[in-house]
Amino acid sequence: MALIKFTNRGIYCKQGNFYIDPWHPVDYAVTTHGHADHVKWGNKNYLCHDLTKPILKQRYGLEDNVQTLPYNKEIDINGVKLSLFPAGHVIGSSQIRLEYKGEICVVSGDYKVEYDGISTAFEPVKCHTFVSESTFGLPIYNWQPQELIFEQIKSWIADNCIKGKTSILVAYSLGKAQRLIKNLAGEYPIYVHNSIANLNEGFAEAGVELPQTIRITPEIKKDEMQKGIVIIPPALADGRWVKSLQQPAIGVCSGWMAVRAGRRWRSADAGFALSDHADWGGLLSAIKATEAEKVFVTHGSTAVFSKYLNEIGISSEEVTTKYGAEDDDEIIGEANENPLKEESK
Repeated sequence: MALIKFTNRGIYCKQGNFYIDPWHPVDYAVTTHGHADHVKWGNKNYLCHDLTKPILKQRYGLEDNVQTLPYNKEIDINGVKLSLFPAGHVIGSSQIRLEYKGEICVVSGDYKVEYDGISTAFEPVKCHTFVSESTFGLPIYNWQPQELIFEQIKSWIADNCIKGKTSILVAYSLGKAQRLIKNLAGEYPIYVHNSIANLNEGFAEAGVELPQTIRITPEIKKDEMQKGIVIIPPALADGRWVKSLQQPAIGVCSGWMAVRAGRRWRSADAGFALSDHADWGGLLSAIKATEAEKVFVTHGSTAVFSKYLNEIGISSEEVTTKYGAEDDDEIIGEANENPLKEESK
């Protein structure tokens, strides 16, 4: 019997009687990481990595029904040996390794193979069956090293300062925003939206230190922000508040910025191809390292990527899931157009 099954509630392990990142409420959910498309409120119990728990507390108020596990520690759930391995996607992100009667399956969630300096570095896991994302599963997506991307961002910010423009960077609140904060800290003050400031508190609770930032409040004057860096989530990029800043210059940080169509997104002034997902080469290297006999491909360019895997001799099948929206939907729901309308801490 297969160790996992794709159901209308999510990825189900019948032998262990639990789901991995279910999209409908279940009794027991094993959570790969804290992004909205992988965590749904309403499950009776959650299991996640130690570093993910403070994120679930900040975002969803989950605490008492959350069990945690460090990387590489094995537990037994109804006879299934379960352990977590680093996925390198965001803080606490985990690949879920399942073993039952000698059969090994790994559900990777979202992952990237480049070490970002904050998330625990991705670790390949050998298995018989591997479930892989394919967000950027096209050969046109090949990331430059993040050091080069950050040099581009710093140069853009310096040019904006000379021209008297306010540098606004658009990035997901969990993961991308913290990478920006860590790598851009030092020369300019960094102002962050409430959703980012709240998550930074989750990082602190998890014991992960970040450089100092300034929460955007009504007391912060716009000419102050013009002399610094402003980081906001995607839902605010086209809002009136952004347009009210002094000569706003918007830089979008996303893997989608790697292609021309992406750079046109929301008429951004600049696009920086910075992603928390693996690129084409990263996906292939990660999958080959597993030596899996069967690969299930989920959200993203599933058809193309699965077809390519079969062509190179890796048995693959595309699977429809509800992952992939990442934080957009949630941010639209939680953020006001004007961040100053939100309650400040």
